[in-house]
Amino acid sequence: MIKKLLVANRGEIAVRIMRTCEEMGITTVAVYSDVDRSSMHVRYADEVYCIGPSPSSESYLVIDKIIDAAKKSGADAIHPGYGFLSENAEFSERCQKEGILFIGPDPYAISTMGDKITARNTMIKAGVPVVPGTTQAVTDENDAIEIVNKIGVPVMIKATAGGGGKGMRLVKKMDDLLPLLRTAQSEAKAAFGNDAVYIEKYIASPHHIEFQILADKMGNTVHLFERECSVQRRHQKVVEETPSCLLSEEVRMKMGETAVAAAKAVNYHGAGTIEFIVDDDQNFYFLEMNTRLQVEHPITERVVGLDLVKEQINIANGLPLSFKQEDLKQTGHSIQCRIYAEDPDKNFMPCPGIIRHVREPHGFGIRIDGYVYEGFEIPLYYDPLIAKLIVWGQTREDAISRMKRALYEYKITGIKTSISFLERIMDAPEFISGKYNTHFIENNKDFLFEKPAEDELHRDIVAMITFVDYKSQLDKTYISDEKSGISEWKAYGRSSGVSRL
Repeated sequence: MIKKLLVANRGEIAVRIMRTCEEMGITTVAVYSDVDRSSMHVRYADEVYCIGPSPSSESYLVIDKIIDAAKKSGADAIHPGYGFLSENAEFSERCQKEGILFIGPDPYAISTMGDKITARNTMIKAGVPVVPGTTQAVTDENDAIEIVNKIGVPVMIKATAGGGGKGMRLVKKMDDLLPLLRTAQSEAKAAFGNDAVYIEKYIASPHHIEFQILADKMGNTVHLFERECSVQRRHQKVVEETPSCLLSEEVRMKMGETAVAAAKAVNYHGAGTIEFIVDDDQNFYFLEMNTRLQVEHPITERVVGLDLVKEQINIANGLPLSFKQEDLKQTGHSIQCRIYAEDPDKNFMPCPGIIRHVREPHGFGIRIDGYVYEGFEIPLYYDPLIAKLIVWGQTREDAISRMKRALYEYKITGIKTSISFLERIMDAPEFISGKYNTHFIENNKDFLFEKPAEDELHRDIVAMITFVDYKSQLDKTYISDEKSGISEWKAYGRSSGVSRL
């Protein structure tokens, strides 16, 4: 059984994993880069090891450094979290060779499902529906033209490796095919070191719905129902909820069975996610598999009542699942908002900097997975996600109301965040109706990005009042004099609007 676990990650996911380890009596080991020396996951862990300079390419992505820290600490297992090395087959294989348990699937499953073309072909053989498209990488431009003429525009060009929207382009007309193909290949090469792309038919009104699966090493596999992930910007998720408003119970069960079949096709064990594209008529097609824990896993935990990290650790320990499919059900409704250090009104530009003040929401049905504190500096080297706000309600209406209240109470100053943008999403009629797809942000940009209408004087007065209240709590090391502080807060008031002050 695992006694000491190294978390090969940082930020909120590292803290979240360590919390479960604390409950299970497992000693935790943190690794950190130079810039993360004061990060919360370093403070929380039982042991800590520095693994190099701030860029992830010189620290969190260096397998030798992670393995070396595991050996020095005597850790008998490694949890990769998500991102970084979590879907790296070489890392999983290296752990096996070093006699260290990898909290995740084996190298075969990771490599098979990590390459989009291999995954598509594997799913076709398993009888899982896929979007019409190519079954091999497209390298010749003449072949690309022939393929698209056969499929018909619009089509999507996608990188065979990686994710997060990198190397992905929508082609709406033939004249744009070759320029966008070259752009996608170039971006894929820069992001993943692999310029291979494939082409598939574009679903005009797509819904992004994924199914959480768990599988033990004895072949027992279940799904934990779906998550609706269609609120996205640049192909990255912003808001997730469960259950989905789109699915009928019949389609939900069919998709769940398909997700289980997809996992079994690669002898999967651990936690994973089967992602589908679904059209307005509830026809669904395999998109990809994430062979790791998902950012949005807390909403599944909330409606199903399981700790997914604990289940991952139990599976790694060789234990069978303690439940069957018929034992699982969804209770109530859960929504997650991702809180980013970014400016939505400036094309979601990252906004690193020092956190001056944090006031988190509390109360029934609210959970926060975060890692920031007053005085912590958000680094510019990593993803700007700083927290996940999760709410639960008996109904979807209850959950939306609770999320609106929680966002109203959530105060972070010193940096720009996405909180106000998320508030507007919760107020958007299309979101409230539940009838939205992955074009939601684009379709509602006038509503979502509108500026408050308060006049300059009103905003400055509100900013001044807030500053006086805030300054009484603020450490003097952050604002050296009242004049500079007032100037800072007037600027903040103008950019943020009254609702955030």
